[in-house]
Amino acid sequence: MEPYPVVLDLAGRPVLVVGGGVVAERKVEGLLEAGASIIVVSPRVSAPLARLADDGRIRVRFRTYRRGDLRGVAVVFAATDDRGVNASVAADARRRRIWVNAADDPDHCDFILPSVLRRGSLLVSVTTGGRSPALARVVREELERLFGGDYALLTELAGDVRRELRTRGEEVTAAAWTKALRGDVRRLVAAGRREEARRCLLDALRPA
Repeated sequence: MEPYPVVLDLAGRPVLVVGGGVVAERKVEGLLEAGASIIVVSPRVSAPLARLADDGRIRVRFRTYRRGDLRGVAVVFAATDDRGVNASVAADARRRRIWVNAADDPDHCDFILPSVLRRGSLLVSVTTGGRSPALARVVREELERLFGGDYALLTELAGDVRRELRTRGEEVTAAAWTKALRGDVRRLVAAGRREEARRCLLDALRPA
């Protein structure tokens, strides 16, 4: 079966990362961006993870993994360099019906992590269903050249206008939004002319 794409809201939710090396670092980095409450379990952790713990951004339990570490967590990442440990973490998590991701081990994953492109609130994810993470990364790098930094401003602007229209009680169809966002507003945003772009977008969304 093919995976079902979903974006999780992990803000404030407890997430367990088992492992303290480079792979765990990458998991923690993404989880911090998502605002998760992160617990790392490992006898030793890398210098970057130690600094995050010192700064109070993550909590670290300096010991080996125990089943009790799963208590109360929403999601688990098994990110050690020992496939046996990762498999044990995955098995324990599945018994407790907790979603788990085991690094580089699709058979022990309830979900896989895509290669992600971020431009402000715009998130574009690329996945091959675990078949080739390297290919997903290559495609994401190609997309980076297509989606410049102005897309962050465009996303913010579209969100502001959408909220304003909702406040006014104005209904706008998906087709109208699509047409408006393909018009001159993109050129104005790329030129950094935010207020003009905002007026242009509002005008394009007004009923004929």
